[in-house]
Parts: sequence; structure tokens; C-alpha cells
Amino acid sequence: MPIAIVSALPQEQAGLLERLSAARTTRLGGRDFHAGALQGVPVVLVLSGIGKVAAAATTALLCQHFQVRGVLFTGVAGGVGAGVAVGDVVVARSLLQHDLDASPIFPRWEVPGTGRSHFDTDADAAAVLQAACAEAVPTRQAHAGLMISGDRFVSSAAESQALQRLLPDALAVDMESAAVAQVAADFSCPLAVLRSISDRADDAAHVDFPQFLAEVAAPLSCAVVQAALPGLAAAWAPLSASGRSG
Repeated sequence: MPIAIVSALPQEQAGLLERLSAARTTRLGGRDFHAGALQGVPVVLVLSGIGKVAAAATTALLCQHFQVRGVLFTGVAGGVGAGVAVGDVVVARSLLQHDLDASPIFPRWEVPGTGRSHFDTDADAAAVLQAACAEAVPTRQAHAGLMISGDRFVSSAAESQALQRLLPDALAVDMESAAVAQVAADFSCPLAVLRSISDRADDAAHVDFPQFLAEVAAPLSCAVVQAALPGLAAAWAPLSASGRSG
């Protein structure tokens, strides 16, 4: 049972793909799933594409066709929380879709049929990621808490400030992670999310994002994932006859 490592964009996963050993590729649902090993740990690397629908479809394929024992989503995000600066790292403890609103039938942000708006990540895996950040990128400030997602690239100070007012606990915003969390919960699959902050989701976001993605995000994600893999493999030990270990 492999660990899935998912990113939205090729630059976010390039370093890991280069290090994949015994690689074999399966094309499914318009996506290339690269199975192999990193540091002796069985993994499947895949690009989800951008947005909640693409990310949800990718997660469902991983859970159903590859029977992964956990999903790690890594990439970039915009910082919205106070003190979350460009170059920092955010480990998600819970996730919410900020653009989901089925009110007044359901409370705002609640996912219909689930009774909740927040989806927690795996606590043990989050702790592993935090420790890996301290080991691999000690000069980067690491935060842990709420991350929010929506099908919009937040790129204006006005929109960022509006999100801060509505969801003051939110640290960062992206376009995929909360959808991954919803599907992972449906499949009872553990999830961990690591995002490096590429911009402040403000009027300069469209300028900061490409440069950060090329120069910082890829090596940062690669370093942290490599440091975290042994701990994730232990936290997400394969199912035994009596159920999931740990």
C-alpha cells in the first residue's frame, strides 16, 4: 500500500519525480500516476491539476484504484493569517471550503450531507510534517492550523481581507486541499497537507507566485517531504488483520 504524494502543478513535484526509483506510470482519468519508491517507501506521485473538482477526482482515483494508505498534498498557497509571510510553511490541521454556501438550507460552509464544514487532517502526520519542517528548512517559519480552499486564485487585498474577517483563524488559502480532505474523509483515508507561502493573496500575488514557484517551492517541498517520509510511513502503517495499526 503506497503513500500518495499529490501536487497541483508540475513545478511543485519535479524534484520528487526525479528521485523516484523503480518508476512505472499508469494513465488513468487523464492523469499520469507514477508508482515507485522514495527512500525505500512505496509511493504514488500524481498531479491533481488546479481546482477543487480536479483535486477531488484525483483523490478518489488514488483511494479506489491504488488503495493508498495516506495522502500527502504538497504545494503552494497564499498567506492570509496575521504573521504568515512569503516563504513560510503551513501545515494544515483542518480544512474548509470558503466558497461553499448552501445557506439557508445548510449553514454557510457546511458540506451538505456531512454535518460539518471543517475536515481535520491526520494529527500524527501533521506532527511529522512540523518536525520535518524544523529539520529540513529550519530557517522557515512553520505554522499549523486552518487552511481554506476555493475555486478562485485570491489576488486582491480586498478579497484577502474579506476572507480574514469571515474566517479569522485561517492561515492560508489555496484551490484544492479542502476538496481533497472531503474525499479522503469519504474513503477513511488519512491526509496531510503541507503548503509553502508563495504570496500574500493580495494585489501582488500574480507577480510573486510564478517566481516563488520556480525558485523556492520545488526545493522546499522536496526537502520537507524527504525528511517526513519515514515518519509518515510509520504513522500510516499498512492495515493489519485487526485494522489500521497505530
